[in-house]
Amino acid sequence: MSLARTLLLGAIAGVTILLGLPVGRLRRPAPTLRALLNAGAIGVLLFLVWDVLSAAWEPIDEALTEVHAEHHGLGRAIGYGLLFTAGITVGLLSLVAYERWMGRVAGQGRVAGQGRGVGPGTMAAGELPARRRVDLAAWSPARRLALLIAVGIGLHNFAEGLAIGQSAAAGEVALATLLVIGFGLHNATEGFGIVAPLAGDLDSDGVPVRPGWGFLLAMGFIGGAPTFIGTAVGHSFTSRPVSVAFLTLAAGSILYVVIQLITVAAKNRRPDLLAYGLLFGLMAGFATDGILVAAGS
Repeated sequence: MSLARTLLLGAIAGVTILLGLPVGRLRRPAPTLRALLNAGAIGVLLFLVWDVLSAAWEPIDEALTEVHAEHHGLGRAIGYGLLFTAGITVGLLSLVAYERWMGRVAGQGRVAGQGRGVGPGTMAAGELPARRRVDLAAWSPARRLALLIAVGIGLHNFAEGLAIGQSAAAGEVALATLLVIGFGLHNATEGFGIVAPLAGDLDSDGVPVRPGWGFLLAMGFIGGAPTFIGTAVGHSFTSRPVSVAFLTLAAGSILYVVIQLITVAAKNRRPDLLAYGLLFGLMAGFATDGILVAAGS
């Protein structure tokens, strides 16, 4: 398959993430709906953790099988194992460090604002870069969490794009097309996961805040564009270690986000809604994955 047609498939698979984003524009969602959306996002993300870790573990499993069946050495299994461990560690702990840094920057910005006058000439030239750095830290926790979800899903979708590109490059047109259909359905549920935290976003007066279309499109780009990029990379060359690295990075970052969403769910004190939403999210993930398996991919 030509590169142009392959890139078109990657674009189609990635753009479907936009289908779930309008949920973030709901007007004044009820507390029950907010809790269900949060729990549903947890279910979708838990499925993605299982999905990416299963794919990342596959080369390790194969290498260990070869040790037993074909009496090969442990070198390949150890190499993939180290890559597996490093990817999860970096994906998880880098977000821990990022959140701590963001909290410090936000605190410094508030302290600086309290001691600074307002009016012409009150900001020195040297303060402009610092003011720009504080912008992201000034986001609400819901928006920062949506960004983290989009980043984790983007890493996962890059690995999916690699699979599409590699299948197309090998001439397996039918398989590549089926992957696009399956991954497209996956991405639609992932868009819902990105905006779920925004349903509970409130301003300082407790009034619900609706995200702008620009913000939603930016989150969709962060989560969906890597599918297109991965397709281009996968069409050019095949690298299993690269795929494992991105899968484990995605798993680590998604795990961190799941922890954050569970913390939000605990504040709602509605374990019944958590169970319902989590079950729905998990089943949605497995249903779309089942379509891929049933299609023979």
